[in-house]
Amino acid sequence: YVFDGSKPGSYVESDETNPQSVYGQTKLDGEEAIRQSGCRHLIFRTSWVYALRGANFAKTMIRLAKERDGLKVVADQFGVPTSASLIADVTALCLYNIELREEPSRDSLSGVYNLVPHGETTWHGFASYVIGNGQERGESFQVPAENIQAITTAEFPVPAKRPANSRLIPAKLEKQFGLSLPLWQVHVDKLITEILGQ
Repeated sequence: YVFDGSKPGSYVESDETNPQSVYGQTKLDGEEAIRQSGCRHLIFRTSWVYALRGANFAKTMIRLAKERDGLKVVADQFGVPTSASLIADVTALCLYNIELREEPSRDSLSGVYNLVPHGETTWHGFASYVIGNGQERGESFQVPAENIQAITTAEFPVPAKRPANSRLIPAKLEKQFGLSLPLWQVHVDKLITEILGQ
């Protein structure tokens, strides 16, 4: 949310920031404070983070699709669902990679990186994928994936403004650290397996 979401495509690290909320501004302020400190650093920008523990969008959609007769989900905000476990694994790999490098070359790795899997979706697409995946595993829902209604942001007002576009590209991270990140669906599949116990 350090970007305003007006870019038509995915964001790269060098794109101009323009947060539209206090949430986004505090993230950007944190980045700047780290840079100004002069220390070696890795700043990972990510989007739509979820995990097995705690509340998250996927778990909420599964619960609501079982409880309700209808489900409306925003379809004009784009992003990349990102697993907290992917963030943890990539962070560890990057630190290990830095440790293996000779001292002078370590400084060149300091910076801002997009840490997201590949691909993109909308909140509606995310919800439809989660419920559809559950249906394929034999889970029953009062609202099947094909009946989830797509709505606009204007039809679902929230107190804090959310950017229409939170898509990021992880190419710089992959190149600098020799990584190959998966599609976003890979970790969502794992999450659904854990949630449904299948």
